[in-house]
Amino acid sequence: MASPVPAETAAAGYVEREYAAAGTATAYRADGGLTSEGRWTFEAASTAPYRTRIVVRRPAADADFSGTAVVEWLNVSSGQDADVVWANNHEEITRRGHAWVGVSAQLIGVQGGPVLASTVEGATARGLVGTDPERYDSLVHPGDGFAFDLFTQAARAVRAGTLLGGLVPRLVLAAGQSQSAYALVTYINGVEPLVRRLFDGYLLHSRGLGALNLAAPGQPAGLHELEATSPKLIRVDTAAPVLIVQAEGDLTHVLNSLGSRQDDTQTVRTWEVAGAAHADRHTIGPFADLLGCGVDVNDAPMHVVVKAALRALETWVRDGTPPATSPRIETSGGEVVRDADGIALGGIRTPPVDVPVDVLSGVPGPNPSVICQLFGSTIALPAERVAALYSSRDEYLARFEAATGRLIAAGFALPEERDALLGHAQPDRIG
Repeated sequence: MASPVPAETAAAGYVEREYAAAGTATAYRADGGLTSEGRWTFEAASTAPYRTRIVVRRPAADADFSGTAVVEWLNVSSGQDADVVWANNHEEITRRGHAWVGVSAQLIGVQGGPVLASTVEGATARGLVGTDPERYDSLVHPGDGFAFDLFTQAARAVRAGTLLGGLVPRLVLAAGQSQSAYALVTYINGVEPLVRRLFDGYLLHSRGLGALNLAAPGQPAGLHELEATSPKLIRVDTAAPVLIVQAEGDLTHVLNSLGSRQDDTQTVRTWEVAGAAHADRHTIGPFADLLGCGVDVNDAPMHVVVKAALRALETWVRDGTPPATSPRIETSGGEVVRDADGIALGGIRTPPVDVPVDVLSGVPGPNPSVICQLFGSTIALPAERVAALYSSRDEYLARFEAATGRLIAAGFALPEERDALLGHAQPDRIG
């Protein structure tokens, strides 16, 4: 599985297991189409057999299980399954004792196909089957139109305890990032009314403008399709709460999610994080310097806010306490409004954005490749500007620590992440 964050399950008191899951999946058609307001009516279209891969990470000791399971729709934009939700949340998942389940839901992850986000134009991937045929040759995926029911069946096995070694969760949360968030938009709007509270809540990290299409049998879904490139809201009558977490870079550029921005409701909330990119140095780890984007990629602590979002969603579905209300990033004419330094105004503001020595933003570097367009930028403020902002290192650190405290107090970062946030301070940059 593609991940810059090693699972290190044993060190966290966790075990990892890999399973083959087989059955018959249903594809859907939309009666009335995939309309912009999200109130869709799905009905069964066809069925096909499948055999896919599921990865489970759970506490080794049953007594350490929190009762919450996070089911991730694995991301295939790189051409192989990537556990992006795990990469952003593994500290929160393991310290809380949650179970994590990664589902190989899409055709490309299982059997290969065209790569959406690559530094090589026209790249293709081999999928699990082509990468390790000895291990995965028995896997069969009937196409992404069946992925939604495949995900449902995996969740039912989680809720029954079948995939968790007999552990039966009290809460089951669905989560997905980027292309997987597109998929969850489709799932919430069309499938959730059919399965009603199979999932207790949904965490959508970095959704785009639209939703994943209902692909024809044998075909992958495409983010170039009309359904993905036209505005699609989350239906406001969903039975389970939905928390959407958007980076500044998601609003414009490749994802253009600004066109699907919606007001908060009793069941749908949105957090917007200023200075953050769709993907960043934390997402890709040591490979960030190999992308060749012509600029340092974004290094905002987006993952800290995402961990707070997971905790907020868990609290919301457990006791009804809604998440904090996020200020929105300021926009005008479809563009992000910025201050004189180029830093976005409004939104959730992490300490390195509020007390800057760099301009952190979703604005990409000069490389026009799709992957570089997603990674934003980190551009150092001129030394003279830094000197004008801070009279001393002590002043800088005091302001940085105060910004950290404000973020935690507002509910957009967890107290457990204080040291991680303070680690983004750069007092050596102050003369």
